[in-house]
Amino acid sequence: MPVLNESRHLAEAVRRALSQDYPGELEVVIALGPSTDDTDEIAARLAAEDPRVRTVPNPSGRTPCALNAAIGVARHPVVVRVDGHGILPPEYVRTAVQLLSDTGAANVGGIMDAEGTTPFERAVARAMTSKLGVGNSRFHTGGEAGPSDTVYLGVFRREVLDRMGGYNEEFVRAQDWELNYRIRQAGHLVWFSPQLRVSYRPRPTVRSLARQYFDYGRWRRVVTRHHKGSVNPRYLAAPAALIAVVAGTAAGAAGFLPALLLPGGYVAGIVAGSLWEGRGIGPAALVRLPVAMATMHGSWALGFLTSPRSLADRVGAVPAPAPRDPRDDGRETGRQ
Repeated sequence: MPVLNESRHLAEAVRRALSQDYPGELEVVIALGPSTDDTDEIAARLAAEDPRVRTVPNPSGRTPCALNAAIGVARHPVVVRVDGHGILPPEYVRTAVQLLSDTGAANVGGIMDAEGTTPFERAVARAMTSKLGVGNSRFHTGGEAGPSDTVYLGVFRREVLDRMGGYNEEFVRAQDWELNYRIRQAGHLVWFSPQLRVSYRPRPTVRSLARQYFDYGRWRRVVTRHHKGSVNPRYLAAPAALIAVVAGTAAGAAGFLPALLLPGGYVAGIVAGSLWEGRGIGPAALVRLPVAMATMHGSWALGFLTSPRSLADRVGAVPAPAPRDPRDDGRETGRQ
């Protein structure tokens, strides 16, 4: 569990992780970044109250560094990634371990079940679980179980994580997608299942949401540069829309009025789509939904389009994965 300034949700996240109905042993390893709130004090109290909770330092504050530090001291053959603001349902670990055994996958995961409490958070949650907001990614919008490019969080075979060299610590964002790409390139299976749902707390303000999606877009561009051929056409939808809106607005301002159909069409599409997608979330959240949608689209697109090539140059190589033994399908129940 990588944490940084998670005082609001940390105790509940740890409690839910330890309350799993999994029949085997459990431990929670919290990697502590340089928080400015009382996250460290809460983590120390949780560790003092329950010997299954341990902490490790993560002075860099980077998520992939935190994950590698926690995995490095974890004692069990299955690694469950958890966030400090993620709430696991009671059957999560048991279901995931069974799926690892049934499918032979190296990593299984499910749906980021976004849930908000304020009107803006509820709007963001609805945007994050709609195809208009985030495209057709199954870990956002759901779908049938099966092989997947990536999944939310992930429940991994430890041996595969070790073979991959862990997370690439240069990827400040998109480290999950990058790791899953390497896992698939090494011949292993990444499996999505809608049975696995983790509650997620969205960003509470427009500014924090914009920062989040700007970073997502910026680092997804780095992945496409670092791993040639990994680009997905849906990644280009938001950048194309932003270019069309900006170009149409500029041309309209210069006197070519028909060009205003481009930004006008986008606004009309977002408003109409929000009315459809926002059914049942209440008036206060509904009026904020177009803002959430546009913030996510525009920020992701701007990050993707302005991502400096120097970021890709900084990304170092991770240890080359060992060839997969075809006999190693992980189905032996003793490994779980």
